[in-house]
Amino acid sequence: MKRRIRLCLLGLLALMLSACGAAPAEPGSAGEPVREDETTMLQMTIGQTPVTVDWEENEAVNALKALCQDGPLTIAMSMYGGFEQVGPIGERLPGSDRQTTTRAGDIVLYSGDQLVVFYGSNSWAYTRLGHISDRSDADMAALLGAGDVTITLEVTG
Repeated sequence: MKRRIRLCLLGLLALMLSACGAAPAEPGSAGEPVREDETTMLQMTIGQTPVTVDWEENEAVNALKALCQDGPLTIAMSMYGGFEQVGPIGERLPGSDRQTTTRAGDIVLYSGDQLVVFYGSNSWAYTRLGHISDRSDADMAALLGAGDVTITLEVTG
């Protein structure tokens, strides 16, 4: 009899625990993609050249987009290492750094407050923000490899 009661209690406990599963993830939290309003986009311009960016769906990109809600964000970039342009965002963004090898066109967050756009390759721990998808490696080198540039980010749509 005691064994039967114990088995029933164990079964009831297992049923209760299985019903308690994890709460649904909040949009933008790790593991849950952010559903952007399809009419608004984050647009990047390098100097006077607009580029198409495939943005990541993460908290850093959401924070970057929020910075642009009241108007364009202009970042003065500086050449670094012969393979990237780096510039201060002016605010610290949420990061999720992972060791990665970049390629021309990659856009990352470095040290939580630096925007980096690559025209070459590097391996380091970064938070991925996006990738410029409408330019070749040679185009990226021409846009970024001849001196400091200004990058403008703005919400459109």
